[in-house]
Amino acid sequence: MDNIVIDLLKRTTAMPSMPQVAVRFLEIVQQPDFDFHEVVEIFSTDPGSTSDILRLANSPLFGVTRQITSLQHALILLGLKRVRSLVLGRYIVDSIDRKNVAGLDTAYYWRRSINTAILSARLAEFLDNRHRDEAFIAGLLADMGIVILAEVLHEKYHPILERYRPGGPTNLATMEMEQIGIHHGQASALVLEHWQLPEIVCEAVRWHPWDIQENQAPLLAQLVGAADRIAQHLCEKPENLDTITMDCVSIMAELNLEPSVLAQALADSQEHIRELAALLRVEIIDSGIYNLIADRLRNTLIEAGAQAPSPA
Repeated sequence: MDNIVIDLLKRTTAMPSMPQVAVRFLEIVQQPDFDFHEVVEIFSTDPGSTSDILRLANSPLFGVTRQITSLQHALILLGLKRVRSLVLGRYIVDSIDRKNVAGLDTAYYWRRSINTAILSARLAEFLDNRHRDEAFIAGLLADMGIVILAEVLHEKYHPILERYRPGGPTNLATMEMEQIGIHHGQASALVLEHWQLPEIVCEAVRWHPWDIQENQAPLLAQLVGAADRIAQHLCEKPENLDTITMDCVSIMAELNLEPSVLAQALADSQEHIRELAALLRVEIIDSGIYNLIADRLRNTLIEAGAQAPSPA
C-alpha cells in the first residue's frame, strides 16, 4: 500500500467527519454497559435523525406491521445495529451529494452500493448469520473509497473513475493498485477506521474487491466481494445473460452455496432495494434484470437436474 497516498488521505479534508449526533451515538453503543436512555436522548435532540428512524421503523423493509410513533419504541424494535446502518447511510448520502465529485456517476454508485448491501445481508444469512447487519453496512459503504480517491487524487484517478460505470471492468482494484498503489477497499476502510467502526466491518470492506482477494480473506469480505460482483451485473444491461448467469454460478461455487440461494435472493430483493433507496432518499433505476437472472439460474438448475444420472 502506498504510504504517501495513505498519508495524503489522512491529512486531507476529503476524509469525512460525521455530525456530532452520529459520533456520540457510535461512541455510546460501543460501550458494553451503555445507557439505552442516553441513546434516546441523543436522537431526540436531532429531528432529522428521529424522522429517519421512525421512517425506518415503519418500513416494510424490516417487516414491521404496525405503526410506530415513539422514538424509544422504534429504537428497541429495530435494534441499534440497524439504526447505525441508517445513520451512516444517510450521512454518506449527504456527504457524497455535497462533494459533487466530477466524473462520478452517482446514480450508478448508489444503485450498485444498495444492491451490494442487500445481497451481502442475504448471503450472510447462509454463511455468517451472526454478522448479517455487519455484512449489510460493509456492503453499503464498501465503495466509498472510490469517492475519496477521486476527490483527493483528481486527474490521477480520473481515468479509473471513468471505468466505474455500467459496462466497466471487473478488475477495478487491480487497476488501482497498478496505477496509484492503493485500492478503493483500503481507502474505504481508512474512513471506517476513522469513524471507529468495528474491526470486522473495516476488514470486510478492506478486502472485499473480488479481483484482489486471497484465500485468507475474512469470510465477511468474501461474501461482500461476491455481492459486489453480482451487484455489478445487476447494474448492467442484460446483453449477454448467459455469460452473466455463468459468472453468478461460479461466484456462488466459490462461496460453496447453491445457485438456488442466489436465485431466491434475487427474486425477493428488488422490493427491498426500492425500500432502502427510498429510506436513504436516493434515486435508482428499476431493472428487470433481477428476475431475468433469477429465472435463468432456476432454469440452469432444472437443466442440471434433468441431465444428472439417475441413482443406481
